[in-house]
Amino acid sequence: MATLAVTNSFSAGTTIVAADMNQNFDDVEAFVNSTPGVIQNSIVDAKGDLIAATGSDAVSRLAVGTNTYVLTADSTEATGLIWAAPTTGDITGITTAANSSLSGGATSGNVTLIADVNNTTVATATTADYVLIADTNDSNATKKALISDITSAAPQGTVTAVTGTAPIVSSGGTTPAISVVTNDAQLVLNNTVFN
Repeated sequence: MATLAVTNSFSAGTTIVAADMNQNFDDVEAFVNSTPGVIQNSIVDAKGDLIAATGSDAVSRLAVGTNTYVLTADSTEATGLIWAAPTTGDITGITTAANSSLSGGATSGNVTLIADVNNTTVATATTADYVLIADTNDSNATKKALISDITSAAPQGTVTAVTGTAPIVSSGGTTPAISVVTNDAQLVLNNTVFN
């Protein structure tokens, strides 16, 4: 970096003449204005202006951008920078198709999707199929489970006794056959009448 040299030097007890002092100020100003590496504050004009390199040992003012614009690299610009509108994603909406097992969606704002058994095709389940469960051991997190795991968790065993009132008749034994006789060809189960 260059060294500042002033025309007049003063020592203690020297009477300083205003013209000499002014010359020194001119020397300082000329040094600042012409010395590489010193950036003048006059290069910027407005709040938000930036100083950007235009090449090796060269700078320029990049004027403040438009509100909400973002600084973007652009090699075609003198400073290699440009203010530009931010790019947005290309998702314009989320919709749920028929039989997608989902419901919800939206074209703006907050979007919510939920598993929906009513938006699903019907199938005959096998023990190798999976179903969604709310795992109570994991804060009700949604997980999948094999149907065979669910059926094995159900209480199992054999019928060891049958009790009831007529017309239920049991043949007895550890796994009794149960026959049901109805009057007037009617069967009532759980308050439902079957003819």
